[in-house]
Amino acid sequence: MPELPEVEVVRRGLEPHLVGRRLQRVTVLHPRPVRSHPQGPSGIRAELEGRVVDAVRRRGKFLWWAMDDDALVIHLGMSGQFRVNAPDDPLLRNTRLLFDLDDGAQLRFIDQRMFGGLTLVRDGARDPVPHIAVDPFDPSFDARAVARRIASRRSTIKRALLDQGLVSGIGNIYADEALWRARVHFEHPTDRLRLSRIVAVLEAARTVMREALAQGGTSFDALYVNVNGESGYFDRTLDAYGREDQECRRCGTSLVRRRFANRSSYLCPKCQRPPRSTP
Repeated sequence: MPELPEVEVVRRGLEPHLVGRRLQRVTVLHPRPVRSHPQGPSGIRAELEGRVVDAVRRRGKFLWWAMDDDALVIHLGMSGQFRVNAPDDPLLRNTRLLFDLDDGAQLRFIDQRMFGGLTLVRDGARDPVPHIAVDPFDPSFDARAVARRIASRRSTIKRALLDQGLVSGIGNIYADEALWRARVHFEHPTDRLRLSRIVAVLEAARTVMREALAQGGTSFDALYVNVNGESGYFDRTLDAYGREDQECRRCGTSLVRRRFANRSSYLCPKCQRPPRSTP
C-alpha cells in the first residue's frame, strides 16, 4: 500500500496539472471507487463537473482536491494510481474514472484491486479528514508530544506507529525501516520505552520517508507509479524491509522476518533486541 512518500509523490505530480483547472467532464467506468457517494456515479459526476480545483493537499496517506469549500478526498488503497493522458490515448487496463480537464488533458484513476476510493466532503476543504493525525512532514508535527501519546498507550511500538490516529502516513515498510534505524524491536511495549527512544523512532521515520520521497518513493511492482508512469527507486536502498536472510548493513547479522498481525516485520536480531518478556 502506498505510504506517505508515495502519496506525496502523487500529490506533487497532480498539482501542476490540476490546480486552476476546471473538471469539464467526469466519466465513471466502474462504480466501486465512488461507492461512498449516496447517489452513486451519476451523483458524484453531477457534483464534480464544472468545478475548479483550487489546491491538491495531503495528510498522511490521504489526498484531497480543494474546490471552494468542498473537498474530493482520495485514498489510493493498495493499487490506486493517477495518470495524465491525452483523451485519445489507449485506456490502460483497470482504468476506473476519467477526468477531462479544460486544458485538453485527461486525468485517469486506475485501480487494479479496487480498495481505493474517492469521497466528496461538503464544507471540508480545510480539514476533510479530522480523524487522521498529523504526519511527520506537517509543520505542526511535535515529535515529543506524539511520543508522549504513544507512551501512554498499552500497545507495542510498531502497532502505535501504524495507528493513523496517533501519527499518520507511516505504513509497514517505513515502520520497519524506522525501527531498524533506531535499533528498536517492533514488539517493544510502548509504556516500557523511554520517551527519548520513541522520539528517536519518530525522527527516524521522518528521515527515512524524506529520503524515500527524494527517490520517488518505494516501488516493488507496477501498482505504484507517479502520474507520468515512472516508478520510485527507494526499494533499492531499504535497510530492513524485504531483506530476509540478507546481511544487516550495520552489523552483518542475517536479517529475519517475523509475523506481525497479518503481515510481516523485518529486523536484525542483534541490533534490535526483543524486550525481555518477548520470547
